[in-house]
Order: sequence, then structure tokens, then C-alpha cells
Amino acid sequence: MSYSAFEQALAQAVAQGKIAGAVALVTDRTGPVYQHAHGVRAAGSAAAMDADTVFWIASMTKAVVSIAALQLVEQGKLSLDADLSGLLPDLAGLEVMEGVDADGKPRLRPARTAVTLRQLLTHTSGFAYGFTSPEILAYLAATGAPDSASGSRAALRQPLVFEPGTGFIYGIGIDWAGLAVEAASGQKLDAYVAEHITGPLGMTDTGFALSADQVARQAGVHVRGPDGALIPIPFALPANAEVLSGGGGLYSTVPDYARFLRMLMNEGRLDGVQVLAPETVRGLAEIQTGPDPVGGFKSALPNMSNDFDPHPHMGSGHGLATFVAPAPTGRGRAGGTLAWAGLANTYYWADPASGVGGVLMTQVLPFADPTVLSLLGELERGAYGTA
Repeated sequence: MSYSAFEQALAQAVAQGKIAGAVALVTDRTGPVYQHAHGVRAAGSAAAMDADTVFWIASMTKAVVSIAALQLVEQGKLSLDADLSGLLPDLAGLEVMEGVDADGKPRLRPARTAVTLRQLLTHTSGFAYGFTSPEILAYLAATGAPDSASGSRAALRQPLVFEPGTGFIYGIGIDWAGLAVEAASGQKLDAYVAEHITGPLGMTDTGFALSADQVARQAGVHVRGPDGALIPIPFALPANAEVLSGGGGLYSTVPDYARFLRMLMNEGRLDGVQVLAPETVRGLAEIQTGPDPVGGFKSALPNMSNDFDPHPHMGSGHGLATFVAPAPTGRGRAGGTLAWAGLANTYYWADPASGVGGVLMTQVLPFADPTVLSLLGELERGAYGTA
């Protein structure tokens, strides 16, 4: 395998100021086979990117919390298809948004059906993000309601944008799934994840809060100025949040997340620890969102995210924990590969059929940055020898 094209492209991206730096890793089922870091942790900083750099992994949190929920399904403490409002009363009496009047007032009606865990995990519940839904942006503007990123529980009780189970939109469903994990387990989400997932998997740098040592190793988040130059911005998740975000609240490192991917590629097992039953892990590659290709989104906030569709020419969809590509990508990944990403341009894939997984992390907004996506493609081609 040759990663020279990836390394040259990464060096060029850093030299041209398109990203401050990045860390990449490719793993097989037994351990890392390639690691590389280049650049600095923040523009203008002397601290070099390295394997110990801590990143906000944003929506890469979703796979971890989805696995937590599926553990509880295996134990009979959660059901994929039951009405969740008995466990989470906040989910009773939800409303569906049908548009906005000329005066900006949202048009709402009662939801006819209940929300289920399966719908939350697969983004078919009708819960959206503001950056994926103009309707939710209009609702927030009209009502002054807090955005879901605020960390308040009330912010999650926003209108649905369609009747549960009748569509797909990328949204806050996994935040609700995290609350279901708490209600079913009797533990706070951070404690549950540490005891049942990150702890057993040896993911010592992954969590919902940072130690002083981890803060010192953290990569800075950047935005682009009008001239395209990188601008470091202050970034921190809400302190003492009422709700820990199951959809985007974790910090991690590239080697830590690679351990999670190896678990997925080893039917739920790593270093003698069985985190999830093999049949459950095999089922993660089953698309839950129907025959029509879904999985990406159109951005309603271009300063936060570009449009994103990782595989527009295949019938891709969402499974119970990740995006699923049902066919080979042409760059190496086999059909049934599990993958997704985080808002500040962090990416992963786990290919159980080939036994190859990859992680690429940087910290820049908006999401789906063309330079970083190109780097991800070069890393994949290097991993499979298709360069």
C-alpha cells in the first residue's frame, strides 16, 4: 500500500493554509497499519498535530451512543419499536410543523403516531437540525426557542418536520436516544458510556468532558475568513449542560476512535471484551431507511455545513448506528461499509467485509470541506491500494 499521494496532498493543504493540520490512521482488525500527522493543532500555533491530539468529534458521537442504546435493546431494557413516551414523557404530545404563515408563525398540528427508538437511531423520526431544515430555522426565529446545541432539555422538544416514520432528515434523534439510554439504565450518559463502551474498549481519551491534560492537547476549531484564510475561534461545548449530547458531545483522539472501529469490524469484540452481540453488529449494515437513497443532506446554513452526499450514485441509506454504503465505493470500500463524520470535518469508515477501517480528523468549519473530502478519498485509496 502507498500513502504517498495522501501525504503529499495533506502537506500541500497545510502549506496552502487550507487546513492547519490533520491526523490520519488506517487499521485492520488487529491494529493500526498506518498513522500519519502533519501540520499544527491550530493556525498560528507551534504545537504539532500528533496521535495524542484531542478533537471534538461531533456527530462521530452518534455511533457510540447508538451502540449504547443497542446494548440496552439486547438486555430488554429498551425496545426498537415501542412508543418511547412512556419512558420519556417529553416525547408525548409532539407536533408536526407543516409550514410558516406569512407573518412567520409556524403552522403546527399534533403528531398522529409515536416516536420509536428505531426512528431516532435512523433519522426517520422527523426531528431535524436547524442546519438541515429551513423549517426548524424558521421555527427558532419565530419562537425564540433555544437551539438544540444549547444543552437544554427543552431545546430538544422542537416540532417534527414530518410524521414519524414517513421520511428521512438528519437531526437530533440521537440526542433523544441518549436520554433513552439514561432513563433505561439509570445512569448519566457519560457514566454509562464510560462503563460499558469506552472503558472496556480502552478508549482512554474519549469522553464528554476534558481533563486539564486533554485541554492542553486539544486541536483548535477554525472557520474561513472572507479571503478563505483560517481563523481560529473559541470553542467549547456548553458547561454543565442539562443534556449531554448523544448526537455530538464527545471528544476523542484518532487512535481511540480506531479502537471503536476495530470492535465494529470484529463483530462487537476487541481484546477479549464483547461489547455487542455479533448478530447485532452484523445487523448494523442493514439499511433501515428504505430503497430510496438517503443519508446525506442539503445544508440550510452554509457557514456551518456544505451540502453532503458521500455516495450520490448508489442506494445508500442509514442503519441503526451509521450511514451504510451498500455497494463498493470505487475507491476501495466494500459494500456494507459503515461510515459517518463530525461537523468540524472529522471522518471514519469501518469495512467489515475487507477488515479495513480509517479515521481522518481536522477541525475546520463548514462541514464537508472539499479539501478534506479529497484527502479522505486519497487516504481510502492508499488503504486499499487503489491509488
